[in-house]
Amino acid sequence: MDRTETLPTAPAVTAPPAPPAPEPVPVTAEPPQPRPDPSWTRPALAVLLLATGVLYLWSLGASGWANSFYSAAAQAGAESWKAFFYGSSDAASSITVDKTPASLWLMALSVRIFGLSSWSILVPQALLGVATVGALYATVRRWYGPVAGLLAGTVLALTPVATLMFRFNNPDALLVLLLVLAAYATVRAVETAGTRWIVLAGALVGLGFLTKMLQAFLVVPVFAGVYLLAAPTGLGRRIRQLLLAGLGLVVAAGWWVAVVELVPASARPYIGGSQGNSILELTLGYNGLGRITGNEEGSVGGGRAGGGGPFSGQTGWLRMFDTEVGGQISWLLPAALILLVAGLVLAGRAPRTDRRRAGLLLWGGWLLVTGLIFSFMSGIFHAYYTVALAPAVGAVVGIGAVLLRRERAAVPGAVSAPEPGVPTAPVAGAATPGTRGGRRGLLATVTLAAALAVTAWWSWRLLGRSPDWYPWLRTVVLVGGLAAAVLIVLAGRLPRRVVPVVLAFGAATALAGPAAYALQTAATPHTGSIPSAGPALQGGFGPGRGGFPGGRMPAGAQFPGAPGGPNGQFPGGQLPGAPGGNQTGQPGGLPGGLPGQAAGGAGRAPGGGMGGLLDSRAPSAELKALLERDAADYTWMAATIGSNNASGYQLATGRPVMAIGGFNGSDPSPTLGQFQAYVADGRIHWFVGGGGFRANGGSSASQEIAAWVAETFESQTVDGVTVYDLSSGREG
Repeated sequence: MDRTETLPTAPAVTAPPAPPAPEPVPVTAEPPQPRPDPSWTRPALAVLLLATGVLYLWSLGASGWANSFYSAAAQAGAESWKAFFYGSSDAASSITVDKTPASLWLMALSVRIFGLSSWSILVPQALLGVATVGALYATVRRWYGPVAGLLAGTVLALTPVATLMFRFNNPDALLVLLLVLAAYATVRAVETAGTRWIVLAGALVGLGFLTKMLQAFLVVPVFAGVYLLAAPTGLGRRIRQLLLAGLGLVVAAGWWVAVVELVPASARPYIGGSQGNSILELTLGYNGLGRITGNEEGSVGGGRAGGGGPFSGQTGWLRMFDTEVGGQISWLLPAALILLVAGLVLAGRAPRTDRRRAGLLLWGGWLLVTGLIFSFMSGIFHAYYTVALAPAVGAVVGIGAVLLRRERAAVPGAVSAPEPGVPTAPVAGAATPGTRGGRRGLLATVTLAAALAVTAWWSWRLLGRSPDWYPWLRTVVLVGGLAAAVLIVLAGRLPRRVVPVVLAFGAATALAGPAAYALQTAATPHTGSIPSAGPALQGGFGPGRGGFPGGRMPAGAQFPGAPGGPNGQFPGGQLPGAPGGNQTGQPGGLPGGLPGQAAGGAGRAPGGGMGGLLDSRAPSAELKALLERDAADYTWMAATIGSNNASGYQLATGRPVMAIGGFNGSDPSPTLGQFQAYVADGRIHWFVGGGGFRANGGSSASQEIAAWVAETFESQTVDGVTVYDLSSGREG
């Protein structure tokens, strides 16, 4: 029988059950990612920051104590933590400066670490300037690319008033840095609707309040409005986030105010600048709404609607362009306004969250709101306040120039590559880089050329205000700027390699004027309370000492309550105690002394003090030796009227000097009774005559003290300065 082999049957194979379908992942729109920066970006940024550092640090010590009012407070803060916390003028904490103390904290820490010198006080300010340029670059670059960021930083660095204030020790340097950092935080918040970023922005503005009070709040409506408009989230969440940001602002700004208000007046120094020993009064009055209305009780400037005081000037639309202010800030201001309008027009009907329009609104709003308030405030206004406009001018110029350059690519024959380092998503309504044709591109080209031509013309006008200072420069700037403007219009017919050269040449001519002013400012020592950038002007302020030129007020300047009526002038326009003084070389003043002050000596106020309202002077070696005698046995080595008078003696000796009446001598600190008690307790050794000025309703306590001293104690004159030994009035 045949055997048949049967193969085994393979088992049936069944497919495994299919896995369940994965849950669909929600797709979220990723924000446009920036292209990598070109290789030259970091070296260019390093050069910008290094050059800024050299400009701000070069020969910095030549300015000495700069504003001795703040230098003395930094010295005091380095000696006493109590004086440090409150921002006292002296280490014994008799009275504070008339500002919140954040900027003093940096200087006082530097003095504690490195010792008292002009460098330890001023170097932190210069480093703040370099940091501000870097922060502005980083903020502008995020949405507009490295070219816009570098141009914005360069404009800021070369703005004359920025060069001045980042080499000076007023609070403005720290204020500007904090506001630029707040703008950066707002930009980051707008990108992702991030709560932490917008709260950080509020906190940074709050720290700005601790630096220079209500001026920091000028940007608040702008930052809040931009976030409310452009943040990519629902309206309800945007409102809640802004409320949290407001809370962050209040906490950052208010903790110090709360402490000062809660501590008993007997346990802290008097709040300088107030008439009622209240930080809230100072915030809302002298340093707040009073700056807007001119109603600043105890001040020596402003005091009436419309301005006109020696420390306010005339208000109006053109204030930022006038003789006093124009050379500080306005070089590129016309171009910034032109480019702002053009940029907003180009944005067209972009989506609500369009970043590039949001950036224009942020920086343009900063520029317009702050500039208009500066233009129309009737209280005390100094030209150097305009440093707060410099970041906004730089940002708008950098942003506007880059946006118009990209639009220029739409002109027939003008082809350019996409901007490196900027988001890939195009601006809604804008021409795509690399395309040809279009009226928008032609309009952008003409607008860019017009902005350059206007800048050249305005620089020519500004340089003409100092006709004896490099007169050839104004011709070069005008001719070069107009030529560059024409070449920009004709750029579509030029070889492609020539176009970047034309644009660089145009930027150089636009910056030539402010750069020259900035270099002159850096080469000139500046001291006093009202510094000014640039060379001497015809009919305006000059460089160097921060008072009125030659110690005399500008023509037509008036003081409330001065001889000649409610807003009269002093004889000859001479400012009491102003640097420059009379022809004998003594500190200037009215014949017979200050109004309402008791006569002493040969028909003068008890005094002949060495300083004045706006500046201080170093005592002679003989006077210094006299004041230092047995100084360790007294709480205050000496007392004198006015903070600037006191600061000169204090910085020269390192000993506490009581500033009677604060900055102007018009604060009720101390009262006559308190001063007499200090003398009876043996806490004050010397009284130094001179200084101070009472105006606009301030206290008469300083005049009462001066009269009592002159009637009670014998005087002696040392190097033209009248001093009184108060030790004979010590009880027991």
